[in-house]
Amino acid sequence: MVSVRCTTAHHSLLGSPTCLARPRRWACPVIRAAVAVEAGAQAKVSLIRIGTRGSPLALAQAHETRDKLKAAHSELADEGAIEIIIIKTTGDIVLDKPLADIGGKGLFTKEIDEALLNGTIDIAVHSMKDVPTYLPNGTILPCNLPREDVRDAFISLTANSLAELPAGSLIGSASLRRQSQILYKYPSLKVVNFRGNVQTRLKKLKEGEVQATLLALAGLKRLKLAENATSLLSIDEMLPAVAQGAIGIACRSNDDKMMEYLSSLNHEDTRLAVACEREFLAVLDGNCRTPIAAYAYRDKDGNCSFRGLLASPDGSKVYETTRSGPYSFDDMVAMGKDAGHELKAKAGPGFFDSLQ
Repeated sequence: MVSVRCTTAHHSLLGSPTCLARPRRWACPVIRAAVAVEAGAQAKVSLIRIGTRGSPLALAQAHETRDKLKAAHSELADEGAIEIIIIKTTGDIVLDKPLADIGGKGLFTKEIDEALLNGTIDIAVHSMKDVPTYLPNGTILPCNLPREDVRDAFISLTANSLAELPAGSLIGSASLRRQSQILYKYPSLKVVNFRGNVQTRLKKLKEGEVQATLLALAGLKRLKLAENATSLLSIDEMLPAVAQGAIGIACRSNDDKMMEYLSSLNHEDTRLAVACEREFLAVLDGNCRTPIAAYAYRDKDGNCSFRGLLASPDGSKVYETTRSGPYSFDDMVAMGKDAGHELKAKAGPGFFDSLQ
């Protein structure tokens, strides 16, 4: 049996010394978050309690974190030393509306942040693309696991690529980033809101609700569902979301023991790439009403190559930029910031007003 206990989440996501952007101004509904201990957890006191969403992908990421911690620290290898606690977030509950209409992607982390701050959990495992560019006071995100493939997968039962879809075809996606880039290149296609976990979206596709959908290859690979991909979109065809394919692990900023555990798992190349992309996003003050894409990576010469994109949801306006420089934290953060300011100036203030 899985034991469930409920908590009421109502903390405000405030900035911290590690913040990259101002707190959002959206209003979030207060919601009771179900907290469940994964079946099989021992009654003994755990050394680490991992907080996660309950979707299959979120659990796969929590299990990956657990396994890496066990491999790196012998005291964590004992049965029951690590407990996984499932926390249902507002974003998981409200599935019939676009993310922008219910408050944006911060709704996938808010209740987990609350559990971290009140001591219900010790560390929180997140998909980094769901994490706002600001962190709640009292938390820190010192660890990124090695990044998975950042590309998007095209999935269809009737076509091998976006180019093969006939005019008027429906593409299911909740991502304005994907929508804008699709409509920019293929204005005859239609994109409809398409939410739910990976398995739900694949089921809707097979039932004929849409002719195609796009999903992050990273998620498909972690769920061992990559065989469902019809084809893969290159970075030139579809620039990924900020931090796509990266897992982030947060803890309380005053918890030295957890920070020590997490530092042993951190993949520095991923952490720097994510920091660069998130700085770009922070400058643009992006939310779920703003199609933004970015990708930073180490090139063959060992330097950082960066690409960034800002678009209108209908794909009628697309602004792009590139940067290259040393693969170091300060240089890459400066690169992301500079690129963000460039596109913000190109788009002009009226562009952002039109997205409100």
